This record gives sequence, C-alpha cells and structure tokens, in this order.
Amino acid sequence: MKPYLLFSILFCSSNFYCQSNPEVYLCSIKSEYSGLTIYDMQNISNDDGYDSQPSFPNNNQVLFAGNNNAQTDIAMYNISEKTKKWYNLTTEGSEYSPQLIPNDNGNVSAVRLDPDGLQRLYSYEIGSSNSKVLIDELQIAYYAFKNETTIIASVLSGDKLDLVISDLLTKKTDTILINSGRAIKNIPNSKSISYTILNEEKNQDLYLMEDESLESFFVCQLPIGIQDYIWLSSSQILIGSGNKLYVYDTFLNSEWKQMADLSEFNINEITRLAVSPDGTKLALVALPN
Repeated sequence: MKPYLLFSILFCSSNFYCQSNPEVYLCSIKSEYSGLTIYDMQNISNDDGYDSQPSFPNNNQVLFAGNNNAQTDIAMYNISEKTKKWYNLTTEGSEYSPQLIPNDNGNVSAVRLDPDGLQRLYSYEIGSSNSKVLIDELQIAYYAFKNETTIIASVLSGDKLDLVISDLLTKKTDTILINSGRAIKNIPNSKSISYTILNEEKNQDLYLMEDESLESFFVCQLPIGIQDYIWLSSSQILIGSGNKLYVYDTFLNSEWKQMADLSEFNINEITRLAVSPDGTKLALVALPN
C-alpha cells in the first residue's frame, strides 16, 4: 500500500463534483525555503451561488465558472483593475471549466450543460453571442488542451469517467483508459500532461503522459479524498485540504509536505487550484468560514 495522508472532501450528486456555494479566491504567492508565503488574499467571485473551476488565460486575468442570477456562466476577473465581468453573452445553458484555447485569438472553451441535458465542449468569443461546438459526440466533463487541435478529456461513460484523446480537426477519438479522475493538467515548461486514475483503494493515482509517445508513468498517489491538484512548477505538485496547502516534490521523491496554513483568511475546504503563468498568483476554490 502506498503512503498517504488522511484528508476529507465534499461531494454533490451531479455530472460535476461541487461544493455548496464555494467562492473563488485570488492571492499572491512566493516560494521560500520554509514554505509558501501567501498574501493579498481576496474573494473575486463574492456571491452566494456556485463559483469554481478557475484558470489563468494570462498573468492579469482569471476565468472561472461563476454564478450569474442562478445560472453558471463564464466569469472573467481583471487582476490589475480588480473588476469582474461576464466573458460572453449569456447562453441558454450553463458553462463550466472555462480555459483559454491555445493559439485561437484569445477565444475560450467551456463545457456547456444545456437545459435539454446535452453536455458538449464549446468555444466562445469575448463579449459576443458567437459560440461553436468543438466536440459534439462526447459528454465531456473535464479536459485540457494538449495543443490547439488536440484535447485530453474525462468523458461520462455510464457511472464512471473514461480518459480519451480527441482530435478537433479529424473528430477522431481514442479511449486511453477507464475510471479516470477529474483533474487533467498541463505541466509548466513541458508539453506533457498529467491525469489521475481511480485505483483499487478508491484513491487517485497521478500519472504523467509524455507528449509524443503518449506513454504514461506513475508519479504519486494523491492523499485520501483529494481529487484536485496543480503543478506549481515542473517538479512540484500542489494540493489543498481543509485550510492548508501541501506540496509533493517529484525531484525529492518526498511525501506530502505542508506549505501554507490559510486559516487566518477564514476559508476552509479548499478544492480546485490554478496558478498564473508567471507563478506569482494562485486562484483557489474554498468555502468561507
């Protein structure tokens, strides 16, 4: 049995795991020998509905799935101006997991859940009603761009998720494995992607997929109950649990080490995380105390 720590997590019954009224927070970070210094913490969603799934299209903006009058839409927060606005004009469906499409003039992708139950990956233009389906045949739950024409995604398959690779141009899709997790991440300064698999102990194993060969290699097991992680650097994996942040360093092959205690900011149940391209900002999803 692999070594692990005991953590807890909250679930809800829908296609997307979620918390009850989570908020998106933004802070500045600085890595130091003793840990991770956190400062300038602010709530950038700041409402009573569901706000989650942050990503950074650049160093000055944060995208997230935000509550917009009881509908989930693509929110965009400007860091320097400290303003939040809606990225595109409201659609009939709700948008989740927004992220920048590589080399596509700043356009953004998101999973749209329509009132009729269809769940598809779309692209959106800023400030516009224009949107188009990127993948029609698959019920995508979570995804990452391998490049501008290829995505790695966890798709709904009965009561589980399957990991697939899909070409947006040829529409060809291949299943890589079954029982995949929800966190699929690009690794900084690398063309490789990481993903998770539900193991026999019902915990998440993290794997790295090489760019060209698509071969996968085991990296580590996430602590019990943890589904979300990010790469703080090309060698450091960051997770949240409760009101604390932990790091696993692949160079040191270490165990999970506490890097920061965020209790002073009155937040708890940290789940999703995102780091800015320059590594100076951290977005996190948590419940306010």
